[in-house]
Amino acid sequence: MIQRFGNAPGPAVFEALAHAAFARIPEPFAQHLDGITVHVEEFADEETLQALGIDDAWGLTGLYHGRPMDEESVWSSGEFRPRITLYRQPLLAEWCETDVTLEDLVTHVVVHEVGHHFGLSDDDMHALEDDAD
Repeated sequence: MIQRFGNAPGPAVFEALAHAAFARIPEPFAQHLDGITVHVEEFADEETLQALGIDDAWGLTGLYHGRPMDEESVWSSGEFRPRITLYRQPLLAEWCETDVTLEDLVTHVVVHEVGHHFGLSDDDMHALEDDAD
């Protein structure tokens, strides 16, 4: 018997899951998220991977682009609005390889990238996650 699965969720589903994750972020943090946009791409481009020192495009599921809040200034006008990019193919692969729901996976990546908006490093966020466990 051949088992068939439906089509993989498209970019619109990822955007909807990301917006749902934003809606669950509590105050006082939520009030500082206005203007952050969400974009979905299949993979990070080569330039982005090189800038981050990542060799394999499958290893990047999301990225925050923008100036962290603790570095904002009235003198930094004219910059692009902050945005979070979700990389669909690596997220789909992680979803298939783990027992984590797609909603929880996207939420985790969105919250992680929002942490960068607040000026937290990857090490800061990993320490917070370890403390929560």
